[in-house]
Amino acid sequence: MNIRAEKQRLREKIWNEMEAKGITLFPKPVHGRIPNFIGNEKAAENLRKLEIYKRARVIFVNPDAPQRKVRENALRDGKMVIMPVPRLKENFFLLLDPKKLKGKEREASTIKGAFKLGEKLRLEDLPMIDLKIQGSVAVDLSGNRLGKGGGYGDKECELLLKAGKVKKTAPLITLVHEIQVVEKVPREEHDFQVDYIITPERIIKIKPLSSKSR
Repeated sequence: MNIRAEKQRLREKIWNEMEAKGITLFPKPVHGRIPNFIGNEKAAENLRKLEIYKRARVIFVNPDAPQRKVRENALRDGKMVIMPVPRLKENFFLLLDPKKLKGKEREASTIKGAFKLGEKLRLEDLPMIDLKIQGSVAVDLSGNRLGKGGGYGDKECELLLKAGKVKKTAPLITLVHEIQVVEKVPREEHDFQVDYIITPERIIKIKPLSSKSR
């Protein structure tokens, strides 16, 4: 079996189904993207219920549109947010400090706002990360995650681990629509796996916690 071809077929299936059912949001079309979906704000609220989220001081959140509300909530909850530059185009990350962004959380949670209001830091200067949050095109109940195909999510996790900026036990969480939770995601050896799946309807804990996200 050609795993990469299987992955792409699954991506196309999910993108097509989401568009056909009218559950996608800006930016469109969703093909080639981590799809934004109706209910993403409810999923972000569900994330807030987790004790690991409540305890976290520094959260790594990818820059995709479905996680905008996660970034806003985290800032309002007094958490530092670290956001990678989209597609890792530049050799720095953006640090959003809630103490400096009072009243500007909504603006700072956007990519444009993060560049305007955030602090640019090199990888070696980042604070220790307590929690990682990424979007997905699809995910299965074993924690296998499928991104948009560029490998950026896995590269980000690998960079943080090698730099000692995140513990191996730090949970990896993905927020998706229910339609993105599938029976099986093809997996390659280098693929990171998630510890929690959060949808607008439920919170799914993958067991054993954190043994797979490395």
